[in-house]
Amino acid sequence: QVQLVESGGGLVQTGGSLRLDCAASGRTFSIKTMGWFRQAPGKEREFVSGISWSSGSTYYADAVKGRFTVSRDNGKNTIYLQMKSLEPEDTAVYVCAAAGNVPGAYNYWGQGTQVTVSS
Repeated sequence: QVQLVESGGGLVQTGGSLRLDCAASGRTFSIKTMGWFRQAPGKEREFVSGISWSSGSTYYADAVKGRFTVSRDNGKNTIYLQMKSLEPEDTAVYVCAAAGNVPGAYNYWGQGTQVTVSS
């Protein structure tokens, strides 16, 4: 099992920045990919960004390209999501996820952290 704990959410004004952290524990040696998803009220959960645990290759949804940056610290078993130029449409619960065994097949999930962007 892998446990994921997010931190760093909060309230920010339009155009502001926030950084989300996600710390993994447990069977971290099995992690192939880690990523971020988000779910806004009344909407389905959507992929935001992902990062390969071994190569560091990154992936982004079109809606956040150029504004969000995902990075990792393998030594700390932690990934980060630096969010800039935030918009009210970015308001959502952001959830960290990990794929154990199969890259991109997320099977571990955190509890989520609220990000609210005020206009």
